[in-house]
Amino acid sequence: MSENSLTALPYVFRPGGPGYDDEVAGFQLGFSPRPEVVVGATGADDVRVAVAHAAAHGLPVGVQATGHGVPAAAEGGLLITTKRMDGVRIDPGARTARIEAGVRWRQVVEAAGPHGLAPLNGSAPGVGAVSYLLGGGLGLLAREFGYAADHVRALDVVTADAKLRHVTPASDPDLFWALLGGGHNFGVVTGLEVGLVPVARLYGGALLFDGGLRDQVVRTYLDWVDTVPDTVTSSLAVMVYPDMEQIPAFLRGRYTLSIRVAFNGDTAAGERLVAPLRAIGPVITDSLREMPYTESATIHSDPEFPHAYWGDGAMLSGLDAPTLTDLLELTGPGAPTMCIVQLNPLGGALAKEPAAPNAVPHRGAAFLIRGLSPLAGPDLGTVRELYGRFFGRLAPVTVGRSLNFVFGDGARTEGLYDEATAARLAGLKAHYDPANLFRRNYNIRPAGDAPRQREQPAGAARNLAPGRGRGC
Repeated sequence: MSENSLTALPYVFRPGGPGYDDEVAGFQLGFSPRPEVVVGATGADDVRVAVAHAAAHGLPVGVQATGHGVPAAAEGGLLITTKRMDGVRIDPGARTARIEAGVRWRQVVEAAGPHGLAPLNGSAPGVGAVSYLLGGGLGLLAREFGYAADHVRALDVVTADAKLRHVTPASDPDLFWALLGGGHNFGVVTGLEVGLVPVARLYGGALLFDGGLRDQVVRTYLDWVDTVPDTVTSSLAVMVYPDMEQIPAFLRGRYTLSIRVAFNGDTAAGERLVAPLRAIGPVITDSLREMPYTESATIHSDPEFPHAYWGDGAMLSGLDAPTLTDLLELTGPGAPTMCIVQLNPLGGALAKEPAAPNAVPHRGAAFLIRGLSPLAGPDLGTVRELYGRFFGRLAPVTVGRSLNFVFGDGARTEGLYDEATAARLAGLKAHYDPANLFRRNYNIRPAGDAPRQREQPAGAARNLAPGRGRGC
């Protein structure tokens, strides 16, 4: 078999052939790339062969593990799916996890738990761990421990020359820096080693309030986040629950605000910290409790069924209660489509530079705000117009956008990096991938190379409503 031949690989799919539709299907149903060929990789050698084939035939390369992110670059090109590469190995002495490219966070949480350790995963356990890490990774304990990418020790990556490289801060500091923040723009990561934290239990959960308390919740929450220690990571999510039989009757069609809390401490201290939140008024539900970290997914209870959605996020220098209230009025019960708005206070360890530098940008931001809508009912133009007004209102305090929270929009790349980071990434892109083989939604191109990617809304989005938030 020649190095760029796909004939001997076990899983190769083409349009119209058996297994193709199942192989390209992911969690995000709103955008459906149609690659010319799909390689279901079983290991790094399959990835190397696939990249060599793509380079020889001038095909752009996309990568997909779970399909939460849309590999729009694979439209008409080659898509590498990594879901079969699902090995996890924990080294309790070194407090590290070795994870392959298709691993989901649930697997790492479950493997680390018996050792009293935890990864810096996000809210949704079904999210692919590697792409999450390459985009930064805003985890459940982020304010205490920083971005998950800051804890990566080493990466194995197939670069555009179809070579498998073991990349560390010592062996190749430039490529290491670029991968963590620039992600699959520089190659296909087949596995990596990431540090774990000694957290076996935490105090956490959610307080769910009726929308009639919106103004009180907003004021109290924004005041509260300025008082809590860095061991508290929290978020505020606001939405109108869909009127669906899958939703409990007492929530159907109801406008709600949910404050989610994760605190690395004991019950007594946690109860004292959340007392001002409970004092806001009566709650619909209160799930705050001490729990093993292996139950931490219940804090957000993100949906695990595939569905179609669109949205975006903005990193903010600050936010006041009147502005947030105006935004929630725009996206509330009177909006033309169902909206989910989530606010994450940042700061703490997120503002600190890691020991091994990386390209994760906008560390000085005070908040991340996200807006998301299901693509069921209103057309995509209506959704875009609404969020155009939403994020336009925030323009004076917006410092950028977050790589991990661009929900299906590959057309806009502005704001994903500050000027200095973007310039360095472009220079490294020209060195490692001058032909622009790897093109992610947050496309980084060598200077002078025109964009060659587009997004394709699926013809029929499923009428499925998401839960209270997205995976961090």
